[in-house]
Amino acid sequence: MRELRLSVRTRLTAWYGGLFALAGIALLVTNYVLVAATLPDPKDFTASARAGMTTAVPAYQLDEGRVPEGITLTVRDYRESALNTLLVQSAIALVITIVLAVWLGWIMASRVLEPLHSITGTAHQLGADNLSSRINHEGPDDELKDLADTFDGMLDRLAGAFDSQKRFVANASHELRTPLAVQRTLIEVAMGAPDADPNLTRLGHHLLDTNQRSEKLIDGLLLLARSDRGLSSREPVRLHEVVADVVESYAGEAAAREVEVVVTGQRRVVVGDPVLLTHLVSHLVHNAIVYNHPGGTVRVELGSTPALRVVNTGEPVQAEQVPGLFEPFRRLRTERLASEGTGLGLSLVRSIAAAHQGSVMARPNADGGLLVEVELP
Repeated sequence: MRELRLSVRTRLTAWYGGLFALAGIALLVTNYVLVAATLPDPKDFTASARAGMTTAVPAYQLDEGRVPEGITLTVRDYRESALNTLLVQSAIALVITIVLAVWLGWIMASRVLEPLHSITGTAHQLGADNLSSRINHEGPDDELKDLADTFDGMLDRLAGAFDSQKRFVANASHELRTPLAVQRTLIEVAMGAPDADPNLTRLGHHLLDTNQRSEKLIDGLLLLARSDRGLSSREPVRLHEVVADVVESYAGEAAAREVEVVVTGQRRVVVGDPVLLTHLVSHLVHNAIVYNHPGGTVRVELGSTPALRVVNTGEPVQAEQVPGLFEPFRRLRTERLASEGTGLGLSLVRSIAAAHQGSVMARPNADGGLLVEVELP
């Protein structure tokens, strides 16, 4: 049997209402006992009445010294009526008060738990690329404020750690570009020597390919670090023009792979960084062409929601493989070919979209390949 799960607010309200109901019942019972003890008892009243009636009524009119039965019945009825009225009216008042107590307890529990809702809402907004939100709880110096302040302090430390990591990646990538450029120059000079040996030339081409792949990897890491830091400036960007330029730049590669690229949709202007948005579209289109098959298609659709959709044919993709494709250095294929990039494509797409307060969603395409949707505000 599935266990019933109640919210903290519901449990607090139930405890408050239950304790109030128990206190009300105890008060009702106590009141009933006290009133019952205060009201005259028919037996005691009969004795008192008999003593008083002997002076006003001749003894021969009394039946063996007894009080008339009507007086005793009247006292008994009065007592029972008073206690029943007290019990019924008190029960009605108790039920109404319990309902009001439960309602007030529900409202009070909501106010007490409001800082916890703020903590939960802030936690839902957080991510590795968004650690700027804080609770900033203002209220009495109690346990909930201590919890909120502790949570804010933890976020400050996490934000500092992530910023330090991003700066390290950016600085390391920048420092690595210089020796790679020097290596490329030395290799090209050695290959261009008049007396260069053919074996040296073949080795040089291989080293240049390796050097080029390393440079692309470092450029990708620099771009990832830049997008993770957010946007320093924004400007209107004609997304449809960006898509047209990117598709035109990859026309030769698409023709070489016998892949047809089709662009449809409407004109769309977004606010953001044109360079980063160009990289976003470029990585999506390049991946759609590379991870395709001869005779396949790539559809690039522009719209309002989503802003950009890229659909390609190709090898079937399992649904459980899709989340891992957004991780750095994860590829759908296992072979490491320089022409297929560095494994940062979709990671960069997600990071750039997040920097623009957008999101990326991907799912397997029914005809094989992948469908990627980018939401941009």
